[in-house]
Amino acid sequence: MWEQVQETVSFIKEKTNFNPEYGVILGSGLGSFTDDIAIEFTLPYGEIPNFPVSTVHGHKGALVFGTIGNKKVVAMQGRFHFYEGYSMKEVTFPVRVMKYLGVEKLIVSNASGGVNPNYEVGSIVILKDQINMMPEHPLRGKNDERFGPRFLNMSEPFSINMIAVAKALAKNLNITVHDGIYLGLQGPTFETLAEYKMVKILGADCVGMSTVPEIIVARHMDMECFGLSVITDMGNEENIETVSHDEVLEAAKKAEPNVRSLIKELILNY
Repeated sequence: MWEQVQETVSFIKEKTNFNPEYGVILGSGLGSFTDDIAIEFTLPYGEIPNFPVSTVHGHKGALVFGTIGNKKVVAMQGRFHFYEGYSMKEVTFPVRVMKYLGVEKLIVSNASGGVNPNYEVGSIVILKDQINMMPEHPLRGKNDERFGPRFLNMSEPFSINMIAVAKALAKNLNITVHDGIYLGLQGPTFETLAEYKMVKILGADCVGMSTVPEIIVARHMDMECFGLSVITDMGNEENIETVSHDEVLEAAKKAEPNVRSLIKELILNY
């Protein structure tokens, strides 16, 4: 893994000498955030050695390097999911690469199903914690101390300081935000009513098929993390909905302007 990461980093550095401070992973329907970036260089995943290729509709599949104000950013237009058939190490490989390109702060967005009755479709949720219910762990196997410790403290998966700044910014921008706990499941099926009940009983507010492994690996390398969920469907017993992937994308796109504004301001002000 170490050698693969270094090979990929060397390849990218041969293409560009850009040293990003912020990494952004854009979830389903949220890829147009790159319109806010003064783009200096774009690299399709298919051209990057050791990189997986995104197979999901709504995920474009490119690394975008550029600036927001005076902040240097690399954004992933599309992420990788365990349900696509990749291993957890492949899913999280880009996070390792980001770290060795210079990224110290990681911002992650996703589309998720809500079980908190205070949410509705289109709600923006600032993630304060996460529950890992994925069938495999990204740190399973021999640990490489060059990346991080064998036994990782996950008491603060999402940066308390970044959360505080984001909430203040949302208030200034007149954007309504909630906070909540995200639970990660494997997918690719959407949840049954019984599974939504389980998610709620376990203490989560929303559920999705990504984010959790990326945050674990980022924290393994001591990156500061911030997460946002857009609620694209509701799984309350009184409000269970039949949902398709296209409907998820549509709901995410409606919330996208506010998500873009909040992420942009967080990068500029943190």
